[in-house]
Amino acid sequence: MNDMTRMMLDIDAEMKLTRPYTGMEALAPRVIQAIRQVPRDQFLPEETRAYAFYDGPVPIGFGQTISQPFIVALMTDLLQPEPEHSVLEIGTGSCYQAAVLSLLVRQVYSVEIIPELARQARERLDGLGYRNVSACLGDGYYGWPEHAPYDGIIVTAAAPEVPEPLLEQLKPGGRLVIPIGPPYQYQELRLIEKAEDGSYASRKILGVAFVPLTGQHPFAKPETLGGP
Repeated sequence: MNDMTRMMLDIDAEMKLTRPYTGMEALAPRVIQAIRQVPRDQFLPEETRAYAFYDGPVPIGFGQTISQPFIVALMTDLLQPEPEHSVLEIGTGSCYQAAVLSLLVRQVYSVEIIPELARQARERLDGLGYRNVSACLGDGYYGWPEHAPYDGIIVTAAAPEVPEPLLEQLKPGGRLVIPIGPPYQYQELRLIEKAEDGSYASRKILGVAFVPLTGQHPFAKPETLGGP
């Protein structure tokens, strides 16, 4: 059994284990195929590539991680990506999530707040041939308004509540997937759906643990804003 096959079996086992919480029977075949196609080891630093197909988060430097494969697959599936969609990702990180999404939608826009990770992501995406992903350096709280509205928005860092700019940049009928909760404590993965009349419906999916959303925004701690 090769590493990719083992990882896919782990993802399937996690889907079955979490079914009582997610209410999901299985991942969409398109999502499974995209996960299979993306070489996860190519998105990790050389020193941690031995853990590439382990079903858990792996450090990528700068206090950040590449998310557990199951969580990447689950969040991708929750977006219900279609070939004509334009999707925004907040938190490029290793750009593994962006690469998976690129196989499922027309265009991926991704925002990263750490300069070195943003630089690495652009180089990696170019080197691996992911041409429909645009990555920029910025504060993800504010999204990427130039390319809005988006059919889907995926956030790979936890916030105490959903950033208002992201809600505004989501198309009517669109989906936003985001972990909500305090840093390094219990968080909830939420699915937010925007109705045609502009109202929102929120549903808890699963308990998760993500690094916090950082930057110069209303959720930042006072010291990061230059306050007392």
